[in-house]
Amino acid sequence: MSNSASGMAVCDECKLKFLDLKAKRSFRFIVFKINEKVQQVVVDRVGLPDESYDDFSACLPADECRYAVFDFDFVTDENCQKSKIFFISWSPDTSRVRSKMLYASSKDRFKRELDGIQVELQATDPSEMSMDIVKSRAL
Repeated sequence: MSNSASGMAVCDECKLKFLDLKAKRSFRFIVFKINEKVQQVVVDRVGLPDESYDDFSACLPADECRYAVFDFDFVTDENCQKSKIFFISWSPDTSRVRSKMLYASSKDRFKRELDGIQVELQATDPSEMSMDIVKSRAL
């Protein structure tokens, strides 16, 4: 367990699942949440390799903050198959102010625990993390 400046610990499972996504491509995405009772970032849900970006978007709650990583596969203009790992900070306008502050203050430290993130997105509603935006940020 590692502690951040905000006092937030990161569950070892978070790092292990991320390594599986990065190295073995065992997952398409991982959604993390802060368990406020124990002040710890924990795994909320994992997406299997055959799940889509729509499946991922659908599992983000409309009124609660989350962190997530998504392994995005794409083809470049030169016809090369590539992938990039996105870190998404999901903070909907309808979530509690305390929750938004907690996620904002813990984000950088948590992100440092996940070595290999290539692109970061912050979103307050689904339009800010649409597939078009993800594609444009990947290229």
